[in-house]
Amino acid sequence: MSNQNYANHRRFVPLYHFFTLLGSLVLLIGSIINLTKSGGENLYNASLIVFGSLLLLLTAFYARVFALKAQDRAIKAEENFRHYVLTGKLLDSKLTVRQVIGLRFASDEEFPELAVKAVAENLSENAIKKSIKNWREDSYRA
Repeated sequence: MSNQNYANHRRFVPLYHFFTLLGSLVLLIGSIINLTKSGGENLYNASLIVFGSLLLLLTAFYARVFALKAQDRAIKAEENFRHYVLTGKLLDSKLTVRQVIGLRFASDEEFPELAVKAVAENLSENAIKKSIKNWREDSYRA
């Protein structure tokens, strides 16, 4: 990705977002339809298919959530360290994880000032990103 900015910083992974999640959802819906149409015949098999489909969808969802949570923790630690290197102080403890994640795109020049502004004005992650003038690329987030 060249010249990452607010408009193009979000990441879309077609095989995950389209095929895995949408496919798992379609499988679950189809298995529920199969269960309702099975009547009394093959009720056990149809129920197992619904249960398996639900497990697959939940597994795909939580695999993503857990990976993002681990990345959020790493970003918080990295940005706290970057703030310390730039200012000699840790980030304000009033900053939320979402605010810190928004701050990671700020250049070193505007990062400390924007961190103070984020606390003072209780800026959202999106508002922080929109406030950034010199975008610092982060292409490692999955």
